[in-house]
Amino acid sequence: MLESAQRLERLWGESIQSYQFVVQDIPPGLEELAQTGGHIPCAAGAPADGPRPAVITVYRHPVESAARGLVPVSELIHDVVVEQLALLMGMDPETVDPTYGRFRPL
Repeated sequence: MLESAQRLERLWGESIQSYQFVVQDIPPGLEELAQTGGHIPCAAGAPADGPRPAVITVYRHPVESAARGLVPVSELIHDVVVEQLALLMGMDPETVDPTYGRFRPL
């Protein structure tokens, strides 16, 4: 996660410093999502709210499961962080980071 934040800071400079990056093991409500067959997210983003900064949370276990040895975990983490940042910034992921998705299997 730190590596991803540093990569984005090189691209976006100080504007990225207003975002908080967090890692949690699993998303809230995972048991219910698994029981109902719902989509299990790899990350979530929450916009800034007053004094609270925008937060991007990466869920470690779903990311590791999604990577399954097909994609380096660090690259998948970066992609999910870029996706969340793009949503929060109102941009396409490729605009946030032109290298987005380069390690995803076809």
